[in-house]
Amino acid sequence: MKFFRAKKHPIVLLISYLVLISACAQTPKGEFVPYYQAETDKPYADVLAELEIAISEQNFRITGHSRIGKVIRDRGTKDFPEYDTLQFCNLTHAKTLLLMSPHAVRFMPCNIVTYQYQGKTIVRTHLIPMDSDNPELNAFAAKMNSTLKEIVNFAVED
Repeated sequence: MKFFRAKKHPIVLLISYLVLISACAQTPKGEFVPYYQAETDKPYADVLAELEIAISEQNFRITGHSRIGKVIRDRGTKDFPEYDTLQFCNLTHAKTLLLMSPHAVRFMPCNIVTYQYQGKTIVRTHLIPMDSDNPELNAFAAKMNSTLKEIVNFAVED
């Protein structure tokens, strides 16, 4: 099997050039998903427990909990660090968001990841972009982002 050479196949050179240019293209409005992150020295189990409390206090329901680190340890990698994801939702907020923009479904459900790294417990959540062309959606996103930050902060506080 012969490999293409750019000299003999200008189309390969053109495609490579187009891929390079598209990689440098500006991200469309609303496509960058910001995040909020905090870290703590608190025990990992305490952080997870406090995340669950904070989520419920904000009137969300946990819809999923993936214990990735535990499952990997259970499959034989004994010293694998902790990694968890918590998904949660409030149907009233979800309805409000989706009525403003059906495309906002890509930001649902709310998701918080928790993991251990270099002796710290890291807690991180995606925020809803606030740069759409819809001022009402941006105001909703700002309020929701504030709530998500409160949840993270509650879990990492001493």
